[in-house]
Amino acid sequence: MTIKVFLAFAAVYLIWGSTYLAAQFGLATIPPYLLGSMRFAIAGLILLGWSLLKKHPIPGSKVITVNSIGGILMLVGGSGSVLWAQQYLSSGIAAILVASLPVWFVLLDKKQWPFYFGDKRVIIGVILGFAGILLLFGTGVRNGLQSESGWMQLIGIGVILLGCISWTIGSLYVKYQAVQADVATSAGIQLLAAGIFSLIPSLLSNELTDFQWSQVSTGGWLALLYLMIPGSVIAFMSYLYLLKVRPAAQAGTYAYVNPVIAVLLGAIFANEKVTAFQIIGLVVILLSVLMINWNSYTTVSKAGK
Repeated sequence: MTIKVFLAFAAVYLIWGSTYLAAQFGLATIPPYLLGSMRFAIAGLILLGWSLLKKHPIPGSKVITVNSIGGILMLVGGSGSVLWAQQYLSSGIAAILVASLPVWFVLLDKKQWPFYFGDKRVIIGVILGFAGILLLFGTGVRNGLQSESGWMQLIGIGVILLGCISWTIGSLYVKYQAVQADVATSAGIQLLAAGIFSLIPSLLSNELTDFQWSQVSTGGWLALLYLMIPGSVIAFMSYLYLLKVRPAAQAGTYAYVNPVIAVLLGAIFANEKVTAFQIIGLVVILLSVLMINWNSYTTVSKAGK
């Protein structure tokens, strides 16, 4: 594994794992789709400005179309669903639900089926990951059903799972369309398209009706800044790079590690309760990541001898 690939995995594992807590702070004073719109649009403009400064080629209509569709599916359908659901779910539980992503990658990435289903370790890894998910949020769902907000928690869970499917479809669409553009330009188009499109659900849900900019706290602005720069510019570019150089399911294994980071940060900074089942689930999820990536680990190890 090259240092560039290693750093890209580190970015999507660690930075995206911490964005769940940042989103929790941001949602305290900013509506979800408005938060997403500002996050994506500003990050997209930053990346497109960087591409212009570096004199990268001006993207053609196909590059713009493919990346816009992919960005809307991944960021509005995927990340937007998580932001909305975090109004009713803790940051740790939201990240745990997103851990189902590698399962959807294996099931929906038909071109990689010979690779995935030809290696029993990958299948075992997916099963282990799903078992870890059940351990982690099973108790949370049961507790939610006993509270007044239980139904909204269930709806939130459903919305995130649908968002995972949307993210997977968008990722595979971008991966296999294979348009020629540098990573910064592609990410910038995707983020800007998602930022503009996020205004539609924001307006439809009347988020701006009672919203006032003066109500946004300092923590809210800092959370937005973190979501824009490390969370969108750095981590999203790293993810797009990994989609180009690694199988989609391996790029999607960040969803197994993110819950570890999110649960720990939630417990430390937001006083979210960590149960024994959650700790066991986290260990199982880490083992699943090892199983899914086992083939690439051993290949690199043999190459280094």
